Amino acid sequence: MLRFLKWVIVTIGILAGLVIGAAVLVPMFVDVGKYLPNIEAMVTRHTGRSFSMGDDIKLSLFPWAGIRLSDLTLGNPDGFGEKPMITVKSFEARVKVLPLFSKQVQVEKFIVASPRIALVKNKAGQGNWENIGPLDSGTSAQGNQVQSTDPGQDSSAKTKTGSTELPIESLIVDRFAVINGFLSYVDKDSGLSKKISDLNLDLSGVSLDKAINITLGAKMDGKPLSLTGTVGPVGKNPGAADIDVDLMIKALDHLALSLKGRLIKPMTEQVVDLAVDLAPFSPKKLFVSLDQPFPIETSDALALDKLSLEAVVKGSAKAVSISNGVLVLDDSTMNFSAQAQAFEKPDLKCILSLDKIDVDRYLPLATEKDSGRAASAQNGSTAKDTGKDSREAGSIDYAPLRRMVLDAKVNIDSLKVAGLSMANMTASLAGKNGVFTLDPFAIDLYQGKVGAKVGLDVRKNTPTTNLHLTTSDVQAGPVIRDSMGKDIIEGTLASDISLSMTGDTPDMIKRTLAGNGQLKFVDGAIVGVDIAGTIRNAKAGIGLGEYTTEKPRTDFAELKIPYTAAKGLVKIPEASLVSPLLRLVAGGQTHLVKETLDFRIEPKLVATLKGQGDTKDRSGLLIPLVITGSWENPKVRPDFESILKKQLPDAGELKQLINGDGSESGEKTDIKDRAKGLIKGLFN
Repeated sequence: MLRFLKWVIVTIGILAGLVIGAAVLVPMFVDVGKYLPNIEAMVTRHTGRSFSMGDDIKLSLFPWAGIRLSDLTLGNPDGFGEKPMITVKSFEARVKVLPLFSKQVQVEKFIVASPRIALVKNKAGQGNWENIGPLDSGTSAQGNQVQSTDPGQDSSAKTKTGSTELPIESLIVDRFAVINGFLSYVDKDSGLSKKISDLNLDLSGVSLDKAINITLGAKMDGKPLSLTGTVGPVGKNPGAADIDVDLMIKALDHLALSLKGRLIKPMTEQVVDLAVDLAPFSPKKLFVSLDQPFPIETSDALALDKLSLEAVVKGSAKAVSISNGVLVLDDSTMNFSAQAQAFEKPDLKCILSLDKIDVDRYLPLATEKDSGRAASAQNGSTAKDTGKDSREAGSIDYAPLRRMVLDAKVNIDSLKVAGLSMANMTASLAGKNGVFTLDPFAIDLYQGKVGAKVGLDVRKNTPTTNLHLTTSDVQAGPVIRDSMGKDIIEGTLASDISLSMTGDTPDMIKRTLAGNGQLKFVDGAIVGVDIAGTIRNAKAGIGLGEYTTEKPRTDFAELKIPYTAAKGLVKIPEASLVSPLLRLVAGGQTHLVKETLDFRIEPKLVATLKGQGDTKDRSGLLIPLVITGSWENPKVRPDFESILKKQLPDAGELKQLINGDGSESGEKTDIKDRAKGLIKGLFN
């Protein structure tokens, strides 16, 4: 028995030696090159493209099963020129044979040298990479028909097994490399042309149970691009377990992006959980390196010179969330978080907290051309009311807003926009089923506070908007100076304004504007208008005094402007101004669509220095004015008929103007002098 076993072992050894010897000697004596035409014909038949390769073919079977090919060429389809679509200088792969019997794959090398891929899209929009397949359409159709029955079977099989486990025990690749690659893309319709050159990819330490080291370097249109890091391990059942990712991407000598985290069960849950870190860079310098003009014109040449981003991104095909977000733009820092789900709506939530920002830095400078264009547009709009808008009503599709669900909260510590400096802004915007509400909205403005509540309803094709605005203790002078560069009015402003409107065009908004409210200024002045000074200058013109050269202004203790609006008609029933020596009452209306004015102003010169808090009905000289015409060309005239009929003072009124009312005894002489001058100016 032992003798028999001995001969069996010897026989098996001899046969194994013969097999190994054949595996070593056959490639040495067999001319593989004679099969070259058959290989080329087979590839041509299965791709539908011309295919060729060089004569330098090497084959080995033991101890490494290896192959080396050279000068591989895959041609273009008809209509894309004679140059090939793909060329490869050489290809070499070596796999160890004996471990294959125990389901262990050991690859010594897998190297593709100097691949060149030229992708072209013609003017008809067809790419040369399309329609790669067998030349025999009948066979292809038959194959497709047969294949159409397979997916169901494959799906059923996958359902039964529930696994993507590889049919191998281990995988080891010492080196996987692409050397000196080149990729070009040309769109002949748009003229777009892109090139990736010096492409080198190296994967080392490839294994199922260890992380894969990745090194990628290339030049995109001559600009450097690199990717380094590790991915994995992928495990024996790729996609069933989490895959760790730690990558660094660098581009154009300016961008450095770090991605660190994991892909959670890519085959089932398909969730990404990554920490994203974009290192600080200059967007302007980035465009300089691209030889491209910067697309945004800013008034501040130093704006958009620093940008960085940090965030944790977790998402799937159903939802995405961003947490611990920090965005730095120049000297502004914003902390944020966001969520998005139900992308077909979408359903969005975000919380933003910004320390400070000067929005004016990022806006273009106003030019004379812009001013001229604005003036031209204004002239055109006021020339004639045609009842039509340049944009038709209902041309905006609000369907996306009706589907959207929104919950946004914003806080800004310091904000500058349109020249206005603001602080402590808080805003909350919520929307669902086409109804959006901004509530609350609060901000500190020039020693005062502003609050607002805004509602927008787009459930119908024509939107409706409601606004309630309140202000308290706001210094009106600095607001107007900083925003408009003009001195119009000064004083502390308190207001309560309610407005509603329907439509999304200026004409519709003007026609439907409605609401009511009041503006109240205290302890201020109307700058540029001086009623008493006008009378004094009139007196000087006839030799009864001297001209005043001070900047015109009408000081007041209190100015109230109540209003009502309906169907585009704004009415001011009784605006009042209370000032020492002056009382003013104004009323009338303006038509927003026709842009017309119809106001009557009744300034009354009185013999008292009391202003705010004076409730006594004062008598005095009344000089009414009528304002008519249009916004563009207002007409102001005195109401002489009213003066002659009603306003000439009687003896008692003259006595009061001269002697005062006894309430300010220390100022009688001054009041008498002023009243005498006013009377002289009126009658002379």
